[in-house]
Amino acid sequence: MSAVDLVIHGGTLVTPEAVFRASIAVREGRIALIGAEDLMPKAAARLDAQGLHILPGLVDVHVHLREPGMTAKEDWASGTAAAAAGGVTTVLDMPNTVPPTASVAALQQKLSLAAAKAHVDFGAYALLAEDSLAQLEALKDAGAIGFKLYMGSSTGDLPIPSDGAILEGFETIARLGLRCAVHAENGGVIARREARLKAAGRADALAHLASRPEVAEEEALARALAFARVTGARLHIAHVSAERSLPLIRAAKADGVDVTAETCPQYLLLTAEAMRASGGQRLRVNPPLRAPRNQDPLWRALTEGTVDLIATDHAPHLPVEKSAARVWDCACGLPGLETLLPLLLTEVAEGRLALTDLPRLTAQNPSRAFGLYPQKGALSIGSDADFALVDLNRSGQITASGLKTRAGWTPFEGRAVMGAVAMTLVRGRVVMRDGEIIGPKGWGQALRPAMPNPAPRNPQLALPAILSLDNIPF
Repeated sequence: MSAVDLVIHGGTLVTPEAVFRASIAVREGRIALIGAEDLMPKAAARLDAQGLHILPGLVDVHVHLREPGMTAKEDWASGTAAAAAGGVTTVLDMPNTVPPTASVAALQQKLSLAAAKAHVDFGAYALLAEDSLAQLEALKDAGAIGFKLYMGSSTGDLPIPSDGAILEGFETIARLGLRCAVHAENGGVIARREARLKAAGRADALAHLASRPEVAEEEALARALAFARVTGARLHIAHVSAERSLPLIRAAKADGVDVTAETCPQYLLLTAEAMRASGGQRLRVNPPLRAPRNQDPLWRALTEGTVDLIATDHAPHLPVEKSAARVWDCACGLPGLETLLPLLLTEVAEGRLALTDLPRLTAQNPSRAFGLYPQKGALSIGSDADFALVDLNRSGQITASGLKTRAGWTPFEGRAVMGAVAMTLVRGRVVMRDGEIIGPKGWGQALRPAMPNPAPRNPQLALPAILSLDNIPF
């Protein structure tokens, strides 16, 4: 083999199948060779990874980087710096910005901003809304990584589409083949309960949990899965928080529905009990932190494959926006990009996860779900040279003062961790070393999904077919 750009030597590779010593050669941003050190070609540069484990760069399919429109909270530069600091090499950004990513012009604006500022590679969701249905195909053509449906309220207060619009939207995205991420909470239940709680004078931290009961997630999820079952739409269930959601996902998969699901560190490691403490209203997030009994089922669901992956739902707000006395006046959302991998490495150290679970849950499965595999999420020849180099033996403590995000706080403040990200590479370039961002703004590139061929179901029942009076199905 001719000379390459970089050889990483001395490290231990971690894949979903194995942990093994090997060197990696990189040419033009991709993995050119994996093997013994004496098989490596001459290289323009060499990187010593002695004592480090090399994971495929993490793929976070659920982030809110707040640009355009809310850049005081975060922007593409600060958010992707946080990603790089946490070993995350690909981020997929949600559409509830200002303006929402609901038109081709808005999508193009967002991608342009990201291209100028991002330290890591990226994709952007388009909004599935009542007034964006006619633009879904154009949004796909313009580069949307997928679609996002809000069935319950969240930051941005986007109008919740009617069931008729959701079904029609699913008919369209089934034909387009992209995956739709779903925020599954029943908006009507939430609105009424929140109004009644406010009228009763409830403003404590746990009132937020009371306004968003588990049945709100369960019912919305069941509805979304029913629509996907009849249309063939590909779904991704965001931030699964409740035990009662798991049998629905399991049954849908068994029935052939193309659905993936995520949970987040906050649901695995925090519970509503934390909201009883002083300042607990800071932990307001949608869906809310749940009762402790939900956690063990979520961990089991990750092991058995009912829940496919872990994402962060990185949703930064400034400390002043999270410090109101009334929970209703606190913004909803938690930062998480930089803490994801240290938290999970700690769970490996404590025996909750196997080290080989990490690339499966944070790289391979996320990239597969959104048509990015094996370009992303893999340590294989031809894949992008995206790596998180971690020190399993480095202990530390999570503190807001060490974070890159503009949020300026973390729900895991003071938590001891075992394992740290020492270095992050994106397409063969070191973008973070020992906590310092050394890659330039604008190094990140936009990604295009390569999904399997669309597989719509029951096209004769879809709205375009039944609009013809001569074509009424029985």
